[in-house]
Amino acid sequence: MYLEFFKLNELPFRLTPDSEFLYMSGAHSRAKAYMDYTVWNREGFVVITGEIGSGKTTLIQKLLSELDENVLVAKIFQTQLDEVEFLQAVLVEFGLNPFNAKKVELIDMLNTFLLDNFLQLKQLVLIVDDAHNLSLKVLEEIRMLSGLETRKEKVLHVILVGQPSLNDMLDSPEMEQLLQRVRLRYHIRSLTENDTRDYIHHRLRIAGARDPAGVFAPDTFPIIYKYTGGLPRLINTLCDTAMTCAFADNIHSVSMATLNTAIEELQWLPYARRINKRRPEIGAAGGSETQGLLRDNTKVLENINNQIGRFEGVTPALTSLAGKIASIEALLKRIADSLEAEKPGTESIRAKHVREK
Repeated sequence: MYLEFFKLNELPFRLTPDSEFLYMSGAHSRAKAYMDYTVWNREGFVVITGEIGSGKTTLIQKLLSELDENVLVAKIFQTQLDEVEFLQAVLVEFGLNPFNAKKVELIDMLNTFLLDNFLQLKQLVLIVDDAHNLSLKVLEEIRMLSGLETRKEKVLHVILVGQPSLNDMLDSPEMEQLLQRVRLRYHIRSLTENDTRDYIHHRLRIAGARDPAGVFAPDTFPIIYKYTGGLPRLINTLCDTAMTCAFADNIHSVSMATLNTAIEELQWLPYARRINKRRPEIGAAGGSETQGLLRDNTKVLENINNQIGRFEGVTPALTSLAGKIASIEALLKRIADSLEAEKPGTESIRAKHVREK
């Protein structure tokens, strides 16, 4: 392709996760530090979230590349699983044969494996990518697994990685017990405009460019940021397309004209407009503030629903009470009728009784 043309050793903007090309922005460095802390300090549980294409999977690959043989890792990247399938997947990752076993047997097999290896001073780690796709039942299984501990230490360390919707799941009332086990939570924000420029130079340098700063003209970086929102995967797509256009036009540097050609071929709108187009109601109402309001209202409705559920159990008692109230109302009506009969001009029941005697 354009490797010889730009004098590169590798393609700099491939979409596949490659930890060698990982650009450690401030946000990525913080997320990686939290992962390291969870593994090496036996702190049990960390949740890392980020938008699609923010580099979450590449961070996982970076972490895995640095672990030694003393760390046993179960990596789950397929999360469209029920509870039994999930437990089977974890056991397979740990090198066991869990098939044809019932759920109780799977749990016993996994707990035995974890405790045996813990006693051999092994670090045991469960990493789940795309965790936002997990069902609440599977998350509950993870909570149960994370509860395995000695008097001082957690036996299994859990790293959940997913899109922002994972946070909404964890904040739901049903996940209160799981949330209490989470030691650290961090959201990987998008790259800034300066980070975007440094990210592009970094990947070109790793790919073997002799002059990384000369491949893209300086005035292209604000436009690249505008159309990608600082998301690494989108930056890769746009930069690779732009370099392909430059190669086709026999130009050794990506100019504004070349970049605009790439944007037209991709048929992209600016990133902010693309997001608002996918979510018109949210975009028109004000972005993140409206999202937060919607989340708050959802939580309020969930709480109301829970309260209604509690009242369902006292329905028979309320029905009985309603019957008693009806009887009381009938008695009060008879008393009221008696009092009405004793008004002036009307012979009272008591006077009538005395006269008859």
